[in-house]
Amino acid sequence: MMNMPKEKIGVVAVSRDCFPMTLSVSRRNAVIKAYQEKYGQIYECPVCVENETHMQEALKDLQEAGCNAMVVYLGNFGPETPETLLVKEFDGPAMVVAAAEETGDNLIQGRGDAYCGMLNASYNLKLRSLKAYIPEYPVGTAAECADMIHEFSPIARAILGLRSLKIISFGPRPENFLACNAPIQQLYNLGVEIEENSELDLYEAFHKHAGDSRIPGIVAQMEEELGQGNKKPEILAKLAQYEITLTDWVEAHKGSRRYVAIAGKCWPAFQTQFGFVPCYVNSRLTQQGIPVSCEVDIYGALSEFIGTVISQDAVTLLDINNSVPADMYESEIKGKYGYTLKDTFMGFHCGNTASGKLSFCEMKYQLIMARSLPEEVTQGTLEGDIAPGDITFYRLQSTSDARLRAYIAQGEVLPVATRSFGAIGIFAIPEMGRFYRHVLIEKNYPHHGAVAFGHFGKPLYEVFKYLGVPVEEIGFNQPKGMRYPTENPFC
Repeated sequence: MMNMPKEKIGVVAVSRDCFPMTLSVSRRNAVIKAYQEKYGQIYECPVCVENETHMQEALKDLQEAGCNAMVVYLGNFGPETPETLLVKEFDGPAMVVAAAEETGDNLIQGRGDAYCGMLNASYNLKLRSLKAYIPEYPVGTAAECADMIHEFSPIARAILGLRSLKIISFGPRPENFLACNAPIQQLYNLGVEIEENSELDLYEAFHKHAGDSRIPGIVAQMEEELGQGNKKPEILAKLAQYEITLTDWVEAHKGSRRYVAIAGKCWPAFQTQFGFVPCYVNSRLTQQGIPVSCEVDIYGALSEFIGTVISQDAVTLLDINNSVPADMYESEIKGKYGYTLKDTFMGFHCGNTASGKLSFCEMKYQLIMARSLPEEVTQGTLEGDIAPGDITFYRLQSTSDARLRAYIAQGEVLPVATRSFGAIGIFAIPEMGRFYRHVLIEKNYPHHGAVAFGHFGKPLYEVFKYLGVPVEEIGFNQPKGMRYPTENPFC
């Protein structure tokens, strides 16, 4: 996919001066070997850090090697000051992990005490107000540390991506969409830039692309992608013109940033002035790695970008939309899948989900808009049932008073026909009813949620923590028997 950061991780061993440096070096070599055998290449910094001079040498080596993420590996107890200064001075996400003891036959000269050193490392990181990723159990064998470093990769990618992201928006949010408020202070705190534009700017740019020589080529791509689902061929040229308008805007406006997400307008005046709806184009750009949110949902676009980078796959943005009718549940879900009716709901949007994430797709018109507008100006939706499989529903949001909070819930899309319209699926999340009430409603989240196709709760949780979201503000679908703070104990 395009628009995607690539992490290059460097591993730096550290050693306390009263321990053998050779112990830390040999353990670092073992971690590198284990990682390469299982996951591929990773950079091994040849400098073992024992003092501040070594720390500066290691930083220079990592920079020259092109590393943008770092693992500080405590092969023994480790030096508190140099190892935390290493995190402070390195310009990129960092992880700290420690070596487990290897054998009961070598606990005199071969004992490293990294279990103890990890405590001092974490204490000193806190003293210096430094952020570093520390795994759930950060002490392990060479193979276990290799696995932990691999789990750090998507976290590092997300942090790197946000540090060089620009969100481009067009127009204010539609009327009665106050829930998708977007205080920009937290965007800047995260290192994200925001460029807010008028719909007139976009409208002008669109008309300047009339007759663009690239339009037939994009139309041909669309025809191939849609196949038998190409039910509105007459609209493809306009959609291609709009797609080129957006991609050219991205290239002309990304400025100093490397990555872009778009918060686009789609109603109420978009369809009457442009003559179509942008849903299919949004889906195509998202599939290429440029997330596009609907209804100028800036934090929705931000959430989509994080999920795209972590999963290295297309995501989507859906309304947490409607309940599953009881008769459908009784006939098609109950007894076949281990969910209650309240565990299920339908996730929907007009047609912005990538074709590769749909069981089938057709180019259609926006039924809701067509109830009050001529059908021909509402064409451009990509409709179909979302493909069954594992999903993660999540969102990072700033509150109206500029505080970060987030939620994550893992579940699945059921292989059950929706019998409805739009890009839509029947979602099942364990204890969704309680999660809906005591996280989504209680914490005032908007109706939009980002969807990653797979279970990515673990890296998302770590990314949100790294970004500074308080752990008590990261909601999740708590299992039965684990009460929410606002849950009535007598229910």
